[in-house]
Amino acid sequence: MTTGVGDEGTVADRSSAELLAALVGLRGAVAEVRLPLDVAGAEEQRDARTQVLDQLDDYLLPRLRAAAAPLLVVVGGSTGAGKSTLVNSLLGAPVSRSGVLRPTTRSPVLVHHPLDAQWFRGDRILPGMARLTGDAADGGSARALRLAASDALPPGLALLDAPDIDSVVAENRRIAAQLLGAADVWLFVTTAARYADAVPWDLLQDAARRHAQVALVLDRVDPGAREAVATHLASMLAEHDLGDSPVLVVPESPLEDGMLPAHTVTPVADWLTALGGDEATRQAAIARTRDGATADLVERAGALATAADEQRAADAHLRRVVTDAHEDAARTVRQATSDGTMLRGEVLARWQDVVGTGEFLRAVEQRVGRMRDKLTAVVRGRSTAEPELAQAIGHGLEAVIQDAAEGAAERSYTAWRADPAGAALLDGLELARGGSDLRARIAEQIRGWQSDVLSLVAEEGADKRSTARALSLGVNGLGAALMVAVFASTGGLTGAEVGIAGGSALLAQRLLEAVFGDDAVRQLTKVAHQRLDQRVGDVLAAQAQRFTVQLDALGAGQPGGTALRDAVTRVRTAAAAVAPSSAAGPVDAATGLRLGTPTSGVGRAGDGVGGASSGRGRLRGAGLTSPAAGRVGAAGTHAGAPAGSLGPAGAGGDETTAVDARAPRPAQPEPGGLRGWWQRFTRGPDA
Repeated sequence: MTTGVGDEGTVADRSSAELLAALVGLRGAVAEVRLPLDVAGAEEQRDARTQVLDQLDDYLLPRLRAAAAPLLVVVGGSTGAGKSTLVNSLLGAPVSRSGVLRPTTRSPVLVHHPLDAQWFRGDRILPGMARLTGDAADGGSARALRLAASDALPPGLALLDAPDIDSVVAENRRIAAQLLGAADVWLFVTTAARYADAVPWDLLQDAARRHAQVALVLDRVDPGAREAVATHLASMLAEHDLGDSPVLVVPESPLEDGMLPAHTVTPVADWLTALGGDEATRQAAIARTRDGATADLVERAGALATAADEQRAADAHLRRVVTDAHEDAARTVRQATSDGTMLRGEVLARWQDVVGTGEFLRAVEQRVGRMRDKLTAVVRGRSTAEPELAQAIGHGLEAVIQDAAEGAAERSYTAWRADPAGAALLDGLELARGGSDLRARIAEQIRGWQSDVLSLVAEEGADKRSTARALSLGVNGLGAALMVAVFASTGGLTGAEVGIAGGSALLAQRLLEAVFGDDAVRQLTKVAHQRLDQRVGDVLAAQAQRFTVQLDALGAGQPGGTALRDAVTRVRTAAAAVAPSSAAGPVDAATGLRLGTPTSGVGRAGDGVGGASSGRGRLRGAGLTSPAAGRVGAAGTHAGAPAGSLGPAGAGGDETTAVDARAPRPAQPEPGGLRGWWQRFTRGPDA
């Protein structure tokens, strides 16, 4: 079935809409990623996350939402490279501040044709930057975007003069990188003296990774050094995967009224005219950068998903350290309250005060049946010792729990301090010891447990009618006996303590059995110990929370990178449908996306030759097909390539190459008398 042009347009629109929706989803997934923990590489991934969001907000989403928006050429470069002077010279008017003081460009300046003003007044691009116009722009900051209209520019093309990429002001450097990321095309300005500096090449490497369209302006070139500089620069471009980027040479020249002479900016003027004067050429440049940025975004987002997984793993590790330490503490308390350790010292002495000596135990064993109703009264008869026993049990439990909690805090703190992710969370926090309220919490829980024990005894006794009177008189005593029975085992005792404490524990159990029966005592002891474990667990959980609340506040334990990977898959699928046919560019091996490359009308830098072909001249060095017949030469003839442009190997173009002077020119608005080469070019031969 044959598909018409209209059908192809519908398919393209639908594919672009699907890609836009996928990128919106990806942005949401990236925004949800949290990278708060200082794991290895976290700082770099935080920067990458910011760059991904900026790339989406400043370029990809605005570009897909408004495909017809003007092509944005960002003019960037190092301090003192002459960016603002170049822009002013191209436009023939001082629209961007230039001078010897650094930094010169404070507010970025975006120059557009008057008919394109509405594209830039809102927040379509660079939504985080305020808009300034006219005198209001004076003294602006790097966070404000100054808008300037100039009819010297053809409609559909805008220039943005960015702050220095190596500015002494950190905010300027960050904004410069952000603006370059918002560009359809980079016009990178450097000088013959500084083109090998490291900072520019870091950003150019970023452009190469994104497959962005880049042209270099080599400013202030001494004619005698041109060949050597060109050769070295060409080799550096090739090393950085930018071998097809055109180099536009601006020779060293004195300024005229603060601007470069018209003939020195001819190469740049020709290149920009070729780029902005033809709709097909503009769209080809936009498609190449869009597809390259999408491919780079997919790769970066995949790395962010891995970083999110690492954050989740680090969060889980830190939590596990704390959990293990406090679970060990709980086991320590559980063992101490069941192996006889508690039946020592003051607790043992107070229990002996309550029940008397071993003769009492033997009497109980001989007459347990006949004394069922009297045993509680016996205990009741020694009621003055019961509060002291409960107090001794409380003191003993408090010491055991306090020691276990302090040990857990110390182990948790030590483990976090040894982990970079945890160490950063400990600054200013006193977590090496138990909290200031630990002792009060323990005392409160012990009192609660002792009340639980008395309640258990009272509830169980309510079903024993034959002992109701005895229980009403001896609940406290039987409760104390149940507490002792909870600590029944003698596993933690040594020497003489075994016989004494063991007999005491046995007496407590026999007292309880005499009143409640064997099965009931076993159940009472089990429940009492469970409630003690629960209350100890509450204390330790509150202590552990002092650590884990730091992680809760950061949110590093979110679902990890799963959602982000799903979003990346959707973008990859949508981008494959939007990408050009196989003849248009190679497939990126890392991401599976097809990279856009210049289509007909856009060639490699330096591969064009002068001459007429279907009424069009090719600009050597520009890498783009000019919509015009060529530039106006000194003798009034048209040249097919600017004399100052270089191809990838650095070879200069012919000084003049004759082409058909009658070749058609694109219609351009009247520039209003502004001077400069570009204005003369766009006004036609009569200028």
